[in-house]
Amino acid sequence: MNRRLIYVVGPSGAGKDSLLLWLRGQAGGQRALHWARRTITRADTAGGESHEGVDSPEFERLVTSHALALHWRANGLRYGVRHTELAPLAQQRWVMLNGSRAHLAQTAQQYPGMTVLHITAQAQVLRARLIQRGRETLAAIEARVERSVDMHAPAGSRFIEIHNNADLATAGQQLLQALQALEGWPVDAVDR
Repeated sequence: MNRRLIYVVGPSGAGKDSLLLWLRGQAGGQRALHWARRTITRADTAGGESHEGVDSPEFERLVTSHALALHWRANGLRYGVRHTELAPLAQQRWVMLNGSRAHLAQTAQQYPGMTVLHITAQAQVLRARLIQRGRETLAAIEARVERSVDMHAPAGSRFIEIHNNADLATAGQQLLQALQALEGWPVDAVDR
């Protein structure tokens, strides 16, 4: 059952959100694939992924009440995933979850055998994308690029790595092929 959890990780600037959005567009309304919605300590209206925005006191209440199956800190924010977002695993559905490299080992302990999807890009591509965003200083960007080291999945996990160095459609097709090669992947999960 845990092999159906696809835990997405990768460095800032790799285009994880863009690639997942591309894949989601291909998947349409397929019921065999659930896109886990994260709870984040930022406004619902903030750019990027669709998420549940909460303030810090509410997030802490969710943690202490055990409402979150997973939670971590990254980039000055707190991230969580409600139990209900992972419940489709028990129904033999696939779950796509945008996670955190720093939380990978802990998630692998909770969900042994999960599938790790590492979306990455060459250092110069990461740097250019982060500069184009304009959210951070050059020193902060260099620190992020330095952290984009090679990674491997925890023991017992499947590992898929996609290099998103060029156009989105090329990386998207590579991702599509890798997912379709997974044992048990529904043939029509992404059929466009």
